[in-house]
Amino acid sequence: MKTIRLSPIVRRLTASNSNMFTGPGTNSYLLGDEEISILDPGPALIEHIDALISISGNALKQIIITHTHPDHSPGARILKEKLGVPLLGMTTESSLERDEPIDIDQEISHGDLIKTNEYTLEVIHTPGHASNHLCYLLKDENILFTGDHIMQGSTVVIAPPDGNMTEYLNSLNLLNEFNIDKIAPGHGEIIHDPIKIINATIEHRLGREKKVLEMLKKIGPSTIDELVIEVYDDVSVNLHPIAKWSLEAHLIKLNKNKKVAKNRQVYSVIE
Repeated sequence: MKTIRLSPIVRRLTASNSNMFTGPGTNSYLLGDEEISILDPGPALIEHIDALISISGNALKQIIITHTHPDHSPGARILKEKLGVPLLGMTTESSLERDEPIDIDQEISHGDLIKTNEYTLEVIHTPGHASNHLCYLLKDENILFTGDHIMQGSTVVIAPPDGNMTEYLNSLNLLNEFNIDKIAPGHGEIIHDPIKIINATIEHRLGREKKVLEMLKKIGPSTIDELVIEVYDDVSVNLHPIAKWSLEAHLIKLNKNKKVAKNRQVYSVIE
C-alpha cells in the first residue's frame, strides 16, 4: 500500500475496497506530521488500518470522519480501540437509524475549527448524501475534503430517507461561499477546478430534475420502476436499481415543491 504526498500537510492512503460505489477505493487522508489527524479511516480492513498506524505512529492525535457510511467510518472503531485517540464527527437521528452505531467522542458541527500546531480545519455541514455528512476545509492550503459530497469521476448517490436532494443542492451551493483551491474527494483523485466541478454538479442535478418532469409529462402517471427507464436512459440498465434511489430523492423534492403529486406509488405532474 503506497502513501502519496499531496501537499506539505496532506498525505493519502487508499483502501483496497474498490467497487461500483467506491471507485478505486476509499481515500484516507493523513494531515500533519507531528500532530496527525486521520480523516476517514475507511472500512474495517486490517491491512489498511495497520498501514495507517504504521505511518502515523505515536504522532496520531485524533480521528475525523466525514460521515458514518460503511466505506468511510468502521476503520475508526478499530483505530480508536488500538490507539485510544478521540474520534470526531457528527451523528443525527436519521444517521443513527440507518448506519451501524459508532462511538463518537467529540460531536462537531458547522463552523467549528479543529486546530493543531500544524494546521486548522474548518467544519462544513453538508447534508444530502447523508444527514450527518461533513466536509472539512484545510485553511492553511485551501484544500476541501469532501468525503462523498463530491467524488472524482462519479455521481453521488442520494438515497432517502437519510439522503435528501434539496439538502444536497443547498450544500453544494454553500461551498461557493468558501475559498477552495483543490478538492480532495473520498474517492478518486484530487480535483483542481473546484468551482467548475461544484457548479457542474449542481447543473447536472437540476438537469436530471428537469428530465423527470419532462418524462412524466410525456408518459403520464408512472411508478419509479417505469420512470427510471426514461429518466436514466443515458445510464446502463445495470445501474438502474441504484439510480432509483436518486430518482426517488428528486421526486420527493418535486413533491415538496408541489410540482409532482404522489398517489400511493404513482407519480404525476401537477398542472
